[in-house]
Amino acid sequence: VQLQASGGGLVQAGGSLRLSCAVSGRTFRNYDMGWFRQAPGKEREFAAAIKSNRDTAYAQSVKGRFTISRDNDRNTVYLQMNSLKPEDTAVYYCAAKRGIITSSMQRDDAYDYWGRGTLVTVSS
Repeated sequence: VQLQASGGGLVQAGGSLRLSCAVSGRTFRNYDMGWFRQAPGKEREFAAAIKSNRDTAYAQSVKGRFTISRDNDRNTVYLQMNSLKPEDTAVYYCAAKRGIITSSMQRDDAYDYWGRGTLVTVSS
């Protein structure tokens, strides 16, 4: 399974971006997907996740501003980010896991596959 994240860039505070993560393989619909982010000098943290049954989870810091979705026909998971803040600046990574336990959705060590990140920079 290979993951390719894209869609990062420079945006002003209050703006929006949509990240995409394209996943190789025919069984994408069976994978649970997560978005994590790592700001400069900080540890990687959970942002959002969506299970194969489309149940979702969000970090409190992004709830109400970010929306995760998936298109199983396109083997792609999306992260729509609105009302961006400078503290959202980070490298964003997508991750995949089959059969993740709901209680583990926010743990990066629960995921088996990772893509290379895409940088999001939010200017004030």
